[in-house]
Amino acid sequence: MDIKSIYSLFIQCDGVSTDSRKCPKDSMFIALKGDNFDGNAFVENAIESGSKFALTCDEKRANNKTIFYVPDTLVALQQLASYHRQQMNATVIAITGTNGKTTTKELTSAVMKAKYGDDVINTEGNLNNHIGVPLTLLRIKSHHKYAIVEMGANHPGEIKTLADIALPDYGLITNVGTAHILGFGSFEGVIKTKCELYDNLKKNNGTIFVNGSNHNIFPKSEGAKRIVYGVEDSSLNASVESADPFLKVKFADGSSAQTNLIGAYNLENVMAAACVGSHFGVEMPTIVAALENYRPSNNRSQFISTASNKLIVDAYNANPTSMNAALENFISLNSDSEKAFVLGDMLELGNDSEAEHRKIVEKIAASGIKKVMLVGQNFASVAKSGMSTFKNVDELISVLTENKLNGCLILIKGSNSIKLTKVVEYL
Repeated sequence: MDIKSIYSLFIQCDGVSTDSRKCPKDSMFIALKGDNFDGNAFVENAIESGSKFALTCDEKRANNKTIFYVPDTLVALQQLASYHRQQMNATVIAITGTNGKTTTKELTSAVMKAKYGDDVINTEGNLNNHIGVPLTLLRIKSHHKYAIVEMGANHPGEIKTLADIALPDYGLITNVGTAHILGFGSFEGVIKTKCELYDNLKKNNGTIFVNGSNHNIFPKSEGAKRIVYGVEDSSLNASVESADPFLKVKFADGSSAQTNLIGAYNLENVMAAACVGSHFGVEMPTIVAALENYRPSNNRSQFISTASNKLIVDAYNANPTSMNAALENFISLNSDSEKAFVLGDMLELGNDSEAEHRKIVEKIAASGIKKVMLVGQNFASVAKSGMSTFKNVDELISVLTENKLNGCLILIKGSNSIKLTKVVEYL
């Protein structure tokens, strides 16, 4: 089937599903195949569950009535998404970066929705990969004016692929840092991959939102149409008014926004969202209100008060750049409560792993904070005397069940695979 034939089926459907357990009535089911699963085995079930049509790459399952054969269902999904994006009138704004891309996407969406409401669509959660981006694009309806699309990558070429699918009109890189070094090969590899978004925008006459004070990426935006924020002569410059613990930002025009985000490092994310909103006609009072009303609920810069302790939960992901920023902010906080660290390994750092974990341990030791719980073999191999180490989060939970912490301010941060969010209910 060519893409127009597939699209003729899609427009008769109410959305797309790639999960045979979730096939809403009249949806299109696309049977993806991976290392540990094969959606082709469930195409008949999907039709029975409510899907109007299904795409399969198992030719024997096609009946050319409700189930149709394509050579590669992933390619079909991506091509369908790109074709659909081109049929819609929505302005596509792509956001990527090492740290802060999900928070920036959420803040930007909050700002834009404050004026444009349901005419704004955005990536749900962190569905930012080669499957998630197409699924986001396929949710665009004719009434949508703006689509805010998050893009993630851990190997060279992935942002190029996603940008080629989404064909963004605008793009923003939050920052670049030392993450997924194992996949990128080097810090320079990280920069090059993230800037594949810039390459796409330059090629297609798109516009870049860029932090003029970020010396790693600002020069890469030269030669493109760009909107600059974060420099002294920019109307969208801002500074940290306070961050103890919640970030309060003061903008160049004198207005202030008291956010519900933990950490001064979120200043860049706030400025980016304000810049996008301002460019698209959102007035400053509306921007401020949107920033103040946004409450994180995704284990990123999230403050949780339990019966026993106060928690700063930033446990969705971790790399040396974000870990250092979180530690520095936490150490600087004024608190009557005793402070404690619950930190998990930073993964995918390749040959840099031991050195980077050792640097974090040295920073912890220099802080003077005595309650230190480290989860994972990378931290365990470099931990200092007095620091408690655990093979995994379940081992830590067993200890906390018997020896509960009370009256502490606790930073919880680690790579998502360490599953530190499981520890929250025991604190």
